[in-house]
Amino acid sequence: MQASQGGYFSTLDADSEGEEGKFYIWTPKEAQQLLDEKEYAIFSRRFGLDRRANFEGNWHLHVYEGLESLAENLNLGIEEIKNTLDKARNKLLAQRSKRIWPGKDEKILTAWNGLMIKGMAIASRHLDKPEYADSATQALDFVRSSLWKNNRLLATSKDSKAHLNAYLDDYAFMLDGILELLQTRWRSRDLEFALQLANVLIDQFEDKQHGGFYFTSNDHEQLIQRPKIYADEATPAGNGIAAHSLARLGYLCGDTRYIDAAERCLKSAASLMKQAPAAHGSLLNALEEYLTPTEITILRGQPEIMKTWQSAVNQCYRPSKLLFAIPTNITDLPEGLASKKTIGDIVAYQCKGTSCSAPMTELPDFINCL
Repeated sequence: MQASQGGYFSTLDADSEGEEGKFYIWTPKEAQQLLDEKEYAIFSRRFGLDRRANFEGNWHLHVYEGLESLAENLNLGIEEIKNTLDKARNKLLAQRSKRIWPGKDEKILTAWNGLMIKGMAIASRHLDKPEYADSATQALDFVRSSLWKNNRLLATSKDSKAHLNAYLDDYAFMLDGILELLQTRWRSRDLEFALQLANVLIDQFEDKQHGGFYFTSNDHEQLIQRPKIYADEATPAGNGIAAHSLARLGYLCGDTRYIDAAERCLKSAASLMKQAPAAHGSLLNALEEYLTPTEITILRGQPEIMKTWQSAVNQCYRPSKLLFAIPTNITDLPEGLASKKTIGDIVAYQCKGTSCSAPMTELPDFINCL
């Protein structure tokens, strides 16, 4: 799904050869022909081939049984289960690759790339897959080089043609993705890009009178109605992601302008969240962090030493705790970060809201505070 230029394509079709799902689905018989008896026994339970068909008489594979349950029920070790599943998946993948592929929509959408960058960055940290961060970095670099023109985003690119004024989701999702990627590997120019996006968000999209963000910018073509969307749909609501990411950016850099804009957005959506909370999940996430500000840890030090400290944090998935590892030689930082001075080979500052702990220079002390 990643273009050679770096951005992510939009979609693969659901159908091929005129039949929905044909490329993706399986039958038990097909799998049995490819796998040996042990592989099939494990794979079929893991992915539901031992159950009733779940898609028009065929099987669309997804996980039904956990690894621990499989190991216990089949009297096998976890590692043996994992290795067997890997072999089975590779066999089915090789066979599936011989099928006629579905069509691909090669539009590169800025908003969807923001979502992908975020997902790849999180996966890179917690699965210890640096190649995922490399992929996300390529996508971000493509957006900045091809979809950032005259200090404004464009919404879409295809066949090297980028056009259309970007919308709220483009700015909000990209800002959110950058903040996740910065936690995976630090580049000051990415923080600078995030600040530029945040400034456009506030200057061009905010409702100055009532709070919240319009879907279109001030200089967008005039519409019959200028929408301001709060509810989540197929993707999260731009207002929810904007409030969430602006607050995080504000606390990270020590800039209350971003925090205040997030607060105004949440206040403008308060009655809607109360009336229909299930429809406003992204705004509720932002509200939770507003009421209980995110814990932000800043590491300053030598990159190799910082990796050990980062690993200690990334062993668990803590979405409400952020960690930014900034090498000692980085000096072009906003005031809120520049004040976190390096002490020796490494130092950690743990902050919540506008308050920070005393600097920590010993790993055991740091781990005890996680």
